[in-house]
Amino acid sequence: MNAWTHLAPSVLTAFLASLVEFVEALTIVLAVGIVRGWRPALVGTAAGVMLLAAMIILLGPFLGQIRIEILQLVIGLLLLLFGMRWLRKAILRAAGIIPLHDEIAAFSSEVAQLRAEGPVAILMLDPVAVVTTFKAVVLEGTEVVFIVIAVGAAGNMLVPASVGAAAAGVLVIALGIIVHRPLARVPENSLKFAVGVLISGFGIFWIGEGLGLEWPGRDLALVAMFALLLVASLGASQLARRTIETSKGRA
Repeated sequence: MNAWTHLAPSVLTAFLASLVEFVEALTIVLAVGIVRGWRPALVGTAAGVMLLAAMIILLGPFLGQIRIEILQLVIGLLLLLFGMRWLRKAILRAAGIIPLHDEIAAFSSEVAQLRAEGPVAILMLDPVAVVTTFKAVVLEGTEVVFIVIAVGAAGNMLVPASVGAAAAGVLVIALGIIVHRPLARVPENSLKFAVGVLISGFGIFWIGEGLGLEWPGRDLALVAMFALLLVASLGASQLARRTIETSKGRA
């Protein structure tokens, strides 16, 4: 039970955050494959995956040379900034201030842009398809790599975090192969809200660890942080929604 309590936050955070990024990458890869052809789309995807693997191989040994307190403090700050960015957008979406992310609309937009690029290359790999999928995989994958390293490195949890990310990748790829369409039913906006809470909680936790604070209950303190951030975020979204409704009523 103690082992699972120790591992679960890292695995869950890496899984949910990676799931969001993989879904967004899959939308672009599917659009490219359908419009420009599957061979160049898969070539661009494979190239992006290889670059990400090289980044992990290069960064891993480097992180091991940094003092754990400095690593915890720096990664904690980055996680907090990263998580609050996600959380801010999630709160604004929940309040109705900015529109919810629509994977079908994103897919349609990507298809329209790809068709506007002109005819598909017949005798060679289509450069538009290769570059588009490569960029999508690298951009979304870089966030996955950062999350895995940030969540795992500071607490010696790289393997559990990697397992969570890998599980998300396998799930999204399997669903993409089966349905051949954007995963519109994945509650991406709710996932982003949850990920914002989890990453921000980890950021606060590692900042405290880096500063030498002794958290009550050690890893269990994370649960309290997640709960407080969730309640505060839900309260903020409700307050923002009421403020907008009040403003509209006065207008």
